[in-house]
Parts: sequence; C-alpha cells; structure tokens
Amino acid sequence: MDIQKILDAGNYHLIDVREPEELITDGTMEGAVNIPLGELETRKNEILNLDGGIIFFCRSGNRSGKATDFFKNEGLDHVFNGGSYETLSKLV
Repeated sequence: MDIQKILDAGNYHLIDVREPEELITDGTMEGAVNIPLGELETRKNEILNLDGGIIFFCRSGNRSGKATDFFKNEGLDHVFNGGSYETLSKLV
C-alpha cells in the first residue's frame, strides 16, 4: 500500500526507530513515538497492540525496513516502511 494513502486515511501510528541522539541533531516528527531499532524486540507488545497502520521511519529507510520485516515476521500485515525522516516529514 502507498504510504500517502495510509496517511490520508488518518488511522496510523508513526514509529521513529532512530537513536535518541539523532532526534536532537536531525529533528522530530509531531505525533511520532521513538522506539530505537535495538529496543523493538523488548518493546514489541507496544506495537503489536496498536490498531491501524504502523509506519516505521529512520534516517535513511534501512532501519525502518528492518523494523517492518521484523513485525511482518511477527504476523502483522499493517506495518510499512516509511523510509527516511526527511522524506516522510514532507508527506505528513
């Protein structure tokens, strides 16, 4: 599914998988929850319990791709790689 369609539908969650230091230097996105990639496994229940689309993003799209794959392997079909913070912030 196209990320813009998910954003337009309005029922989504933004998960920023960057490290906290990156938020200071690169900025944050309103409404996004920061869960660094290294913490996803231990905090996976927070994400498994979310309704609606779940859009992961990071600095380049690489870590968000890994997060998307992880949760697809956990059985979620409503997770998406939003790519980079810079690109996604222009769409939101």
